[in-house]
Amino acid sequence: MVSADGYFEGKNNDITWHRVDKEIKDFIIRQASGADTILFGRKTYQLMENFWQSERAIETDPEVAAIMNNYTKIVFSKNLEKVSWNNTVLIKENLEEYLDHLKSKSTKDIMIFGSADLCQTLIDKNFIDEFRLMINPVVLGGGRTMFENIKMELQLLKTKVFGNGNILCQYIKRDDNP
Repeated sequence: MVSADGYFEGKNNDITWHRVDKEIKDFIIRQASGADTILFGRKTYQLMENFWQSERAIETDPEVAAIMNNYTKIVFSKNLEKVSWNNTVLIKENLEEYLDHLKSKSTKDIMIFGSADLCQTLIDKNFIDEFRLMINPVVLGGGRTMFENIKMELQLLKTKVFGNGNILCQYIKRDDNP
């Protein structure tokens, strides 16, 4: 999720502007069916772990909660000592080696939700094959961008317009990037 002016979270970590309705949830569930692994940085992992295991999440959004709780989760952190969310692996070092191994054995997509710092690292190391940006029709005027200090050209694969005004843009990195 990003704002029309490119922020994935507003000032003070605000994400209340994310437009998620039934159509978006159904789409997310369909997209997730092509994956079986989710990558997280420490901050996003801790937020997701607390929420998706809660009774509230399981009662109000059982399908997404099932995905989040049952898929393999890999958290990259030098600071965490342990992880307690089921099906979670903690990687503290050798990120590139681990990801090379993971990508070579995976038969399904590997997703990243949020995790801006991890995304920056994976972009720098050329590990991201495709970007799926859900653009929300809101301008925040400030916040945090997923692409801080990154310059690259993207090639549009396809778009999908949703009834609530969100637009999904799927991109790959252009081959002629330096």
